[in-house]
Amino acid sequence: MNKRELLFYDAYEDFYTMAESSRVFQAYCIDAFGEDFSQDGFSDRKQVDLILPYIPFARFGGHSYQDGENPFSPHKPTEYVADILDIGCGNGKMLGYLQRRTGASIHGFDYSEQAIKTARKLFSKNAEFQVGVIGNIDYPEEKFDVIISMDTMYFARDMALFVTQIKKWLKRDGVFFVGYQEGDVMPRTSNAENTVLASALVHNGMEYEVTDITRQTYELLAIKRKAAMKFQAAFEAEGQKKWFDMLMGQTECVTEPYEQFKERMARYIYVVRK
Repeated sequence: MNKRELLFYDAYEDFYTMAESSRVFQAYCIDAFGEDFSQDGFSDRKQVDLILPYIPFARFGGHSYQDGENPFSPHKPTEYVADILDIGCGNGKMLGYLQRRTGASIHGFDYSEQAIKTARKLFSKNAEFQVGVIGNIDYPEEKFDVIISMDTMYFARDMALFVTQIKKWLKRDGVFFVGYQEGDVMPRTSNAENTVLASALVHNGMEYEVTDITRQTYELLAIKRKAAMKFQAAFEAEGQKKWFDMLMGQTECVTEPYEQFKERMARYIYVVRK
């Protein structure tokens, strides 16, 4: 397979090279999203925190792991550690955050070799990262408690077939958590029940709950644009004007009223149960 033919491949190789070294981009992410996940999308810390209730918390010495404790302390024997898979994990920073909060074992794949190189460097405890392409990677049956896809399902050439794989990878009571957007890569449909993803889930007999977060996305884009403008001089001083321009282009849509925005764009959170 020629990966350069895949959607946005060269752009993401460049992006993750920049994200690893750029201090201003890291500061921008914290300012805009509350945490540096090397965001190229819309997942702020509040949105990622929505995943936490679905992760079976690891238990150590008879008590639940708390944020700030060391989940790998040798004097706290593990009773149970959840397994999380992130589809299109980038450089693993979102998984690292979830591990820090829950003590989970983290797994991820991404087609970007640069992203996986960084992920392996940043996270080595109870962590496994692979270079892989949707449709050309596999995992054991009933391996994962939670599978996450934040703005990556549209990379699947056959979404129904890929959902079949995801269903196989999930444990019996597992949860598939999806951030899904329409209006850019995927065409805008009338509502959350008519998306390509919803059709793929129904095809595979998977029940789901869905929340429309289009309004929140519009508001987050405005925050993202404001943060980019705040760091404009720093981006330019670091020689990263290209990425400042990208951020401004990504957020130009908030210069129009929300009523116009929602006619073209929609964003949903799907919580899917096996």
